Amino acid sequence: MEKFVIEGGKKLSGEIRVSGSKNATLPVLAATLLTDSVCEIRNVPKLRDTMTMCKLLRSLGKTVEISPTKIKISGSANNHVADYKLVSTMRGSFCVLGPLLAKLGKAKVSMPGGCIIGVRPVDLHMKGISALGVKSGFEGGYVLAQASRLKGAQMYLGGTFGSSVLATANVMMAAALAHGETVIESAACEPEIEELGDFLSAMGAKIDGHGTPRIVINGVRKLNGVNYKMGSDRIEAGTFLLMAAATKGDIVVKDANYNHMLALIDKLNSIGVEVNKVGSHDLRIKSRKKLRPANIVTHPHPGFPTDLQAQYMALMAITPGVSLITDRVFPDRFMHIAELNRMGAQIRRDSGSAIVEGVKQLFGAPVMASDLRASAALVIAGLAAKGKTEIHRIYHLDRGYENLDEKLLQIGAKVSREKE
Repeated sequence: MEKFVIEGGKKLSGEIRVSGSKNATLPVLAATLLTDSVCEIRNVPKLRDTMTMCKLLRSLGKTVEISPTKIKISGSANNHVADYKLVSTMRGSFCVLGPLLAKLGKAKVSMPGGCIIGVRPVDLHMKGISALGVKSGFEGGYVLAQASRLKGAQMYLGGTFGSSVLATANVMMAAALAHGETVIESAACEPEIEELGDFLSAMGAKIDGHGTPRIVINGVRKLNGVNYKMGSDRIEAGTFLLMAAATKGDIVVKDANYNHMLALIDKLNSIGVEVNKVGSHDLRIKSRKKLRPANIVTHPHPGFPTDLQAQYMALMAITPGVSLITDRVFPDRFMHIAELNRMGAQIRRDSGSAIVEGVKQLFGAPVMASDLRASAALVIAGLAAKGKTEIHRIYHLDRGYENLDEKLLQIGAKVSREKE
């Protein structure tokens, strides 16, 4: 295994480029199961998760060719079993369920895994495919599902903690080849769903409303191949903004979509950080003033994203005053608290919230990454801390941040990747 070693206290400056969206790429790759024609997808981030999805597609019968600039996928899916060894490592791979049902009429998909950030049931997935006429059950850790023909239906996909991105994606992909019209009420509105809808439309699907709470899909008989470029990763971009804020930096984040990050940008502006558009695709962030603490509550898009909650907590940990951080999406997503406290933070858990008493200075320490976004929070803390921080288990980081150490070196960070 490898670790990050960070010498903190360096102000970040310069330009840093955002990679393609991981959370959008995974369902887009899964959607290639819906066609036998060639799909070429560009701007795919070279991450552990995207490579896992490519392995899963190969196991299902697809031919996958990976080059530095694109991923080319061809051939027919001929295996309906998504194996535990692959699906258990990454929750996003569960979105092969919908396209397998649409293409092969049956699917046996392992229950998903991924980061340990709290209970993430698949009930909305099952509710959605059941409405399309699928009979399903559970056996030996797998979801078993079958349908002679998918039929369009109207359904409500709201859950206890809001809508589900992956459940919405699974239903969209299944409904694309279903007979008749499907209406998804309380659909996820995340940009990743909008991107999937654009990709399916480019393949010939008839979809309206993706990116809104009501999506209408009119099934077609066949989908075509496509040449498509993935949009940028809003969570990576947001992480870079928070890194600059924590280090009193001045950086330009290239290929960042301003419209996808309004909740974060509004919060940063309110605490004293300047974030401005530079041209049509870049953002400049300057953090020179004394920052003010501010509460956040995470919600599904367009609310403050749960995937930036840990990183924001790292910033509040060094912002004098008290802030309250509440996660309405994953109320148990607080495993990073203990590791931040090892560095001198003063954070305590209170049910689904964290109370952060900001300190003047964090201090470098050996810490352990528990999940993907917690890892990013520890990087932010390490960049801002005094002294050396060692972050262990950085394979979590490699699941969601492409060449993070190399990118940080370009903007003045002192970070190295070393063997344990």
